[in-house]
Amino acid sequence: MRDTLHKLALAAAQKSHSPYSNFPVGVAILSADGKTYTGCNIENASYPEGWCAETTAISHMIMDGKGGTPHITEIAVLGLKADLCTPCGGCRQRLAEFGMPETKVHLCNQEGIVETVTLGDLLPKSFSL
Repeated sequence: MRDTLHKLALAAAQKSHSPYSNFPVGVAILSADGKTYTGCNIENASYPEGWCAETTAISHMIMDGKGGTPHITEIAVLGLKADLCTPCGGCRQRLAEFGMPETKVHLCNQEGIVETVTLGDLLPKSFSL
């Protein structure tokens, strides 16, 4: 599944709309029921109005009826032009909303997975209700 998530994230990054940063990002999420969801970053000339790849993938997951309880078991994050790309701070919190501290986060480049960490490693004291 790890290789599949990498390939899906790579394909998603190639769909990115990132004319301002020129930093395409793709993400692939594996949900607890085995379904996958992808997303890419989509920028806007009004910078705060764009959104991250993780946000896009999570939106697809929510639209498929997966919300409210932890559903993300693994995620692959890929910066098309980077050796390593991690989720930004806001996306770490978004992922924490739908994942668990032990959720695997695969940090990728075009060739494959570079490193695997947990969501708890990336955001050790996430905000929760």
